[in-house]
Amino acid sequence: MTAPVTQWFLFSSHDSVLFRIAANPGCTIEEVAEAMALTRDVVSHTMVDLRLAGVLFVRGNGCQARYTVNLDSAFLHPAVRGYTLGDVLGNLVEQGRLLMASAA
Repeated sequence: MTAPVTQWFLFSSHDSVLFRIAANPGCTIEEVAEAMALTRDVVSHTMVDLRLAGVLFVRGNGCQARYTVNLDSAFLHPAVRGYTLGDVLGNLVEQGRLLMASAA
């Protein structure tokens, strides 16, 4: 008998970073890396891929760049093909906005 799986992932690492940014709009690479226990380089390379795919907006540059999700973009995961990021991530983005507003 094999041991039960205790950890599994619904989406890819790219999607996980995308979900993190959706829930925390305006975050930096460093904030995402720290929250996800990843190196800055791993997150940076992932975010470059996401920017080239047109699913992220960037404001500013260098270390102070802040990222948000392009909710009008098509979701690129085959399990949710045909939906926009807003369709899939809309609730996460709204909750992130509410949390930011209550913290201000």
